[in-house]
Amino acid sequence: MAKAAKKTRRFRRSGTLMMLAVLLMGSAAVRLALEAGPAIAREVASLQEPGGEMQPHKGEPQRDSMPTSAELQTMLAAFKEREQILATREAEIQDRMKALEIADQAIDRKLAALEQAEENLRATLALADGATEADVTRLTSVYEQMKPKEAAALFEEMDPAFAAGFLARMQPEAAAGIMAGLSPEAAYTISVVLAGRNGAVPKE
Repeated sequence: MAKAAKKTRRFRRSGTLMMLAVLLMGSAAVRLALEAGPAIAREVASLQEPGGEMQPHKGEPQRDSMPTSAELQTMLAAFKEREQILATREAEIQDRMKALEIADQAIDRKLAALEQAEENLRATLALADGATEADVTRLTSVYEQMKPKEAAALFEEMDPAFAAGFLARMQPEAAAGIMAGLSPEAAYTISVVLAGRNGAVPKE
């Protein structure tokens, strides 16, 4: 009987401990459910918001969110637009450089043509001066070989400055013979022109 009573007491004590453990575990589970339930509900609600991004709770620090697909597309479009603007400006600069190069080439051609024309004109003037000088020298020689009276008749009709130019080139004897055959008025006028030309020559 004593052994049976002991066994009964031990069984009751074990059952009581088991019951207490079950009650404690149940109480903890209920408390966990009451506290975690609202938090889980908030997390689920945040996932259901537009964009599917979790929103920070009140009192929690703001997290750095990743850009959305729409934002990425907007940034990509802005980059492409900027690249297109830069490409357009680069093309405009290249066109201007080509235009300046063409203008420089045209200017160089015109300058070369002007230099050639100037050289040709200089050569032509040199030929003309040489021909004129040769003609004047030849004509002066003809007047010198004429008879003074006949040459004086021609010089009488010449412009005084023109006649003075020929007389200045002649030998003194031939010029004196022509001057002697001129009228006093013509001889005086030619003499004045000759004196004026000689007076303009710088003296040493």
